[in-house]
Amino acid sequence: MISHIQSSLTEAQSALNNLLANPQALASIEAAAQQLIASLAAGGRIFSCGNGGSMCDAMHFAEELTGRYRNNRRGMAAIAISDPSHMSCVANDFGYEHVFSRYLESHGRAGDVLIGISTSGNSQTIVNAATVARELGMKVIILTGRAATRLEPLADVYVNTPGGQYADRVQELHIKVLHILIELVERHFCPENYSQ
Repeated sequence: MISHIQSSLTEAQSALNNLLANPQALASIEAAAQQLIASLAAGGRIFSCGNGGSMCDAMHFAEELTGRYRNNRRGMAAIAISDPSHMSCVANDFGYEHVFSRYLESHGRAGDVLIGISTSGNSQTIVNAATVARELGMKVIILTGRAATRLEPLADVYVNTPGGQYADRVQELHIKVLHILIELVERHFCPENYSQ
């Protein structure tokens, strides 16, 4: 059993090292942070969405901005599209693939940002959400684990973090990217929270 634990951790370490050594991925993370900062500075809001584990990441991202990440500071405008009543209503009346896009039709506006999380890069719910976001004049940041997907042409910033054959390693990289984005936003608006 120890060998399986070591193998799993080694695989995760390798995925992280590959991300660290990828200048294009690092530049896309920086570009995503700049989009978030620009939107918040102009009074915009950040919407996040994903399916399954990616929804959990989207929720975690939003609550770290509205609540607290490391040190106290004012709340920031972030919303995870995860309201069960909305999702069950839209899924029943329009189909599950519209649960995120319908929410953006109701609440999104020009200057806001959508963070769509899809390990495959092809989730129809995220494709629909990104399409509506662009129509509304929102900026679109996509987190995925694949290149050349259906979501890539819909993204203003495409953060690709390949993690291997399965989604779990990609999700582990995504939470690291999301934490970095939160930190970069905090460093901009609340530099007093950081000593260096």
